[in-house]
Amino acid sequence: MHEHPLQRFFRSLRERPVFAWERYRQRDVLVIDHPLCQAVFSRQGAQLLHFQPRGQKPWLWCAAKWPQVGAIRGGVPVCWPWYGRHPSENAWPSHGWARLIDWKLLDSRSDEDGVHLHWQLQLCDWQVDLHADLGERMELRLSTEHQDSLPCQLSQALHAYWRIGDVGEVALSGLEGAQGYDQLNRAVCQQEGELRVEGGCQRVFQHEGELQLKDHAWQRELCIDTGDSADTVVWHPGARPLLGVSWDEISEFVCVEAASGGTDSLCLAPGERAHLSLQARVGA
Repeated sequence: MHEHPLQRFFRSLRERPVFAWERYRQRDVLVIDHPLCQAVFSRQGAQLLHFQPRGQKPWLWCAAKWPQVGAIRGGVPVCWPWYGRHPSENAWPSHGWARLIDWKLLDSRSDEDGVHLHWQLQLCDWQVDLHADLGERMELRLSTEHQDSLPCQLSQALHAYWRIGDVGEVALSGLEGAQGYDQLNRAVCQQEGELRVEGGCQRVFQHEGELQLKDHAWQRELCIDTGDSADTVVWHPGARPLLGVSWDEISEFVCVEAASGGTDSLCLAPGERAHLSLQARVGA
């Protein structure tokens, strides 16, 4: 079992401020040390890379190696303003521009419930805001405002990599009966019983409410809620290699994501907003 690469910031016994900027792997990272939790954000992409409530194991996985430039694999990348491949521009990056660009941190504060952050990105005729509330629970809220005079298309995702003990010992419940699309087999599917992902999985479900990520190796259950207006995407590469990620690391995560517009892009009128959220808590 690998240590989370960003736990290095919390090894010292000296007292840290709640918020402190550090330089790591040629990126600016915001290290958060609160009585209820520890976390790390990257300014690039406003990406939550590490989250760990006190006394618990990490909730999020992050690759040990990062490219010198480009997207960081792990945590919760903000895939925006398109999710997956761009529908018409093959040379444009997968999952959009947002995870490649530095965001502005407009607000960071702490209280007895945890920490609260507000990140913002202005890009062309778009404004996108990410609000994060972290403590004993985790909540991310993404809001997009279209400021152009013509309608536009949008797809987006909060692409969460959840840290687990072993992919062979996890199961997802709460999706029973959900309709979806299996992108590996290119076929409509309906989930029967618990979902196991060890052999590879890339499914998009129309699903509302919580699902439970049961991690038998770590004897932990995370309750994950992708909101009431999004698709729930479950992904794991199985035996397929991932660039820059070791085989051992691949067994230590599973992706359960909130996404919208992936199958039918959202059409936003001028001034219209689109919202996406992702919440998680420890099960009973």
